[in-house]
Amino acid sequence: MCLPGTVETVREHENGVSRRAVLAGGGAAALAAVMPGVAAGQGRRGRRRGKIVDLTHRLRAGFPVYTGTEVTRRTAVTIEEDGFYSQDWTLNEHTGTHLDAPGHFVTGARLVDQLRLSELVLPIVVIDISGRARRDPDAVVRPDDLRRHERRHGRIPRGALVAMDSGWAAKAGDVAEFKGGEPGDYHFPGFGEEAIEWLLDERRAAAIGVDTLSLDPGDSTTFGVHTTWLGADNYGIENLANLDKLPPSGATATVGVIPWQQGSGGPARVIASY
Repeated sequence: MCLPGTVETVREHENGVSRRAVLAGGGAAALAAVMPGVAAGQGRRGRRRGKIVDLTHRLRAGFPVYTGTEVTRRTAVTIEEDGFYSQDWTLNEHTGTHLDAPGHFVTGARLVDQLRLSELVLPIVVIDISGRARRDPDAVVRPDDLRRHERRHGRIPRGALVAMDSGWAAKAGDVAEFKGGEPGDYHFPGFGEEAIEWLLDERRAAAIGVDTLSLDPGDSTTFGVHTTWLGADNYGIENLANLDKLPPSGATATVGVIPWQQGSGGPARVIASY
């Protein structure tokens, strides 16, 4: 139940930033606590120059899942009958835009609640393979894609989130299109194992992300990308959205994953600013 005054308090702290703090001249400091890139992008006159992009799909009943529990929701209580509104959801940890912790594939490896906060705010670079993916649904990110990106946009920073933009996010509203086949015969893009090895050996990236259901391409039967990447104590993010709205480099991503107890992964709100 909500205590008296809760609604007023929530409104005053809309988006996690106190309006009173903003009006009192503390707006830049308050925004810095929520989204450092935005505060840094403000000019002397307070005009915001930075942009924020939501890389998260809206979680809904029926959202495509790789395997396992389908997403369902129901109304638990209503304002009319109970005085407040609430829902019950049924979903797997790996649903919607979500994070894969190292322990998802590696016994004894770190789980979601063991990730450091410093790992969840990091530079993001976008590797665009959408042209090739339109022609070949089994396309993968290759070392040549990474080297081409660097020739055009600069070196991939150490500790970065390297995200694949295959254009697949546009298919998320159609389960059949998004999966590209039946279980055991999926067809959608992912990272190639050679690209993963290059990122580990040459750039020491901290995370990889995809706009598809899996870090591995859909036709993988060995899940070598998952095993290698998570086995190096890194994490991955699946089902990202709006990567085409980001610059190829220069943005900062914030990964808002819930620290589930013993979680192998979990739905996340991923936001980028530049």
